[in-house]
Amino acid sequence: MNIFAVIADISLEIWRTFCEASPYIIFGLFVAGLIQIFVDKEKIAKHLGKPGLKSVLKASLFGVPLPLCSCGVIPTAMSLRKNGASKGAVVSFMISTPETGVDSIAISFALLDPIMAVFRPITAFFTAIIAGIMENTFGVKEDHLPEKPRSCIFCSERDGGHIHRSFQKFSFGMRYAFTELLGDIAKWLTLGIATAGVISYFVPQGFIERYLGSNFISMLIMLVVGIPLYICASASTPIAAALIAKGMSPGVALVFLMAGPATNTAGILAVGKFLGKRAAVLYLASISVCALIAGLLLNQIYAVSGINIKTTLGKAAECVSPLIQTGAAILLIALMINAVRHKRKCSI
Repeated sequence: MNIFAVIADISLEIWRTFCEASPYIIFGLFVAGLIQIFVDKEKIAKHLGKPGLKSVLKASLFGVPLPLCSCGVIPTAMSLRKNGASKGAVVSFMISTPETGVDSIAISFALLDPIMAVFRPITAFFTAIIAGIMENTFGVKEDHLPEKPRSCIFCSERDGGHIHRSFQKFSFGMRYAFTELLGDIAKWLTLGIATAGVISYFVPQGFIERYLGSNFISMLIMLVVGIPLYICASASTPIAAALIAKGMSPGVALVFLMAGPATNTAGILAVGKFLGKRAAVLYLASISVCALIAGLLLNQIYAVSGINIKTTLGKAAECVSPLIQTGAAILLIALMINAVRHKRKCSI
């Protein structure tokens, strides 16, 4: 085996996946910037204060489009908690936010198919609701809610009060999306796409289908793999696409897409520390049970509809011409380099 030929073939697989995903990643980041401009997070905190179904529903709904990865959601959720959000609402927010977002929905549409692009955020939404209800019902009852500090927790006034001007607000939102957010996910996104390329090249066509195809044991295995793994929603998508292309059922892949981004060792420890050990157990159990049920349901949807996901996998990416894909990939590389440099500079 010629090692240089192998490296060249793997590199081509990685580049192809990156090109297909790039236009949708850029679009998702742009929408994330718009959300950053128009969503008033102080009002979100105010709406999540009272324990009950309403605050859980709001937290789940607020979290679905927000482009925060599993690392970024922890300080945000804890800030919401300190500003008066109930435990149930915080748990819901910590699940719906990292499991999906406008960026991961866009890349799911590109690399997976429309059914999974829609089913994925819906699953995240209902999982978050169930987890919040479980926390409100079986969690340790709160004698009193945390006091709400007067100061802003999200520092939306850091542009010296001029952020209210339209152009400066737009600039602030785009700077957040293409610098801060992209800097947070760039490494993991690159790792995810590279892993997808390696899987595409090395894994034999029948291996996944034979050992991790569509049965319940396969879902349990992906759950065990995904729970401690640190991976964001966008980075997990190309890996799931590569596994499906090799024979994994959409339901098994969905279990990985739900468990991976929402749970990791740091997140579980953070929930246990700030919300209590019982909350951490309910948080983990809700995600696990809902992911397995959703996986089984998704397989049934494909079976009843008669759709073979291999025939629809990645077809949305074909709507964009190869020239635009290549241009978007080059642009995204430049943006990622700039974002990573900015992040390193700020951390010094």
